[in-house]
Amino acid sequence: MPLRTADEYRSGLEDGRTVFYRGQRVANVNEVPALRVAVDHAAHDFDLVDDPEFRALAVSTDPETGQEHSAYYTIPRGADDLLHRMRLIDASTAEGGTVVTLIKEIGTDATFALLRKLQGEAREKALAFHEHCRDHDLAVAVAQTDVKGDRSVGPGKQADPDLYVRVVEENADGIVVRGAKCHTTSSANADELVVLPTRAMGPGDEDYAVAFAVPIDTPGLELYVSSYSGREHNDFEFPLSSGHKLLESLTVFNDVFVPWDRVFLCREPELAGSVALTFVEYHRFTAVSYKLPLLDAFVGGAALMADMNGVAKAGHIRDKLTHLIAYAENVRALTEMAALRARVEEGIAYPDPMTTNLAKFTFASGYHQALEWVQDCAGGLLVTAPGGDDWASDEVRPVLEKYFKAAKGTAEDRLRLMHVISDLTARDLGGYHAVLAVHAEGSIEAEKMQILRAFDPTRAYAYTRKIAGIEG
Repeated sequence: MPLRTADEYRSGLEDGRTVFYRGQRVANVNEVPALRVAVDHAAHDFDLVDDPEFRALAVSTDPETGQEHSAYYTIPRGADDLLHRMRLIDASTAEGGTVVTLIKEIGTDATFALLRKLQGEAREKALAFHEHCRDHDLAVAVAQTDVKGDRSVGPGKQADPDLYVRVVEENADGIVVRGAKCHTTSSANADELVVLPTRAMGPGDEDYAVAFAVPIDTPGLELYVSSYSGREHNDFEFPLSSGHKLLESLTVFNDVFVPWDRVFLCREPELAGSVALTFVEYHRFTAVSYKLPLLDAFVGGAALMADMNGVAKAGHIRDKLTHLIAYAENVRALTEMAALRARVEEGIAYPDPMTTNLAKFTFASGYHQALEWVQDCAGGLLVTAPGGDDWASDEVRPVLEKYFKAAKGTAEDRLRLMHVISDLTARDLGGYHAVLAVHAEGSIEAEKMQILRAFDPTRAYAYTRKIAGIEG
């Protein structure tokens, strides 16, 4: 099957899926303006394949069949493949106004993890699913984070057994699952959903050790889409968020049937933690790859605003810009290094876990300080600048042109840049980015733990013993 067009992607979403938004059942996600923004945002990933500037990044050719497919579905075999994937995610996110599409990136993070960790028939099923999504050019979401309930106890000890997704029935045809996942990104505008365990599991957790895939229109699958940033926005005042958005959902499984050919893991707690962590290894690499355009916007926005305001040479401004540049370039360098330090397992490459987590930790732990630097360079107009209705007014615009003229550039230039920075740092999209920096793809504490676990101290210990004269 050839690569799909953006319109074919949109049409594929009109399948009767069960989606709720603002308390109401949604018949068609394409017909609700707040949801359509997310659909159109995701659709640009399908447009990239026809853009001469991006086609070499976005399209791969199967060497055996000659069939073209989305480059996201290329199984990485070494560092070069991971670097290519990083650049594709970077470029796609940049075209998406600093907002990642996350309709193929995260799905392939999941299938790569399954292919590395599963064996035998389970692996063959995961490969068949991966190829199905590749060959039909599908958008794939991932549900991993359970709602968890009482976090002091594991899945099998919850007062309500449905607070983690679990198997409630098993028969000759497949399994039936019940429960819920949260923070599920892009599920309402995806074609398929991969469900993965969220943690290591032990005795008593067998029913919760499950991984599978289902189409989004599967009976019993219900998506409750968050209303966050659900207002209609004009593109002058909200230049990024008016056209770019991700949908986040509570994903409920009301006795959903999954046929055996879609079940990758069933009642195998010994594998749950390994599958969960392996997915995270890929997804954190995806995460730091899609953060890069945002950091470029931080540096560019702060520098351009300082220049427009005539303070680019001020010592404290130069100091903040230096820190912002160092922050952005450190994250980029660490992301590239994670790919260059690639490891291979079962013939599949994966980014170096320590370096990947170090990149994500550097980004997450430094984000709010960077936010402060950008806002300081920009000034108070971030929240007091006139909006789109003011600029569109024939009576008001001349006043704005006179009083908001910049040291360099026009009043319009200054206000448009100010609204970009405001959108990124002080509005709904800015709040979304700020929360994601701390919590998305794992917490800061989780990243610190993985850095420590992944570090091999052999060389450092041996060298220190040598210079200290300690034998052993």
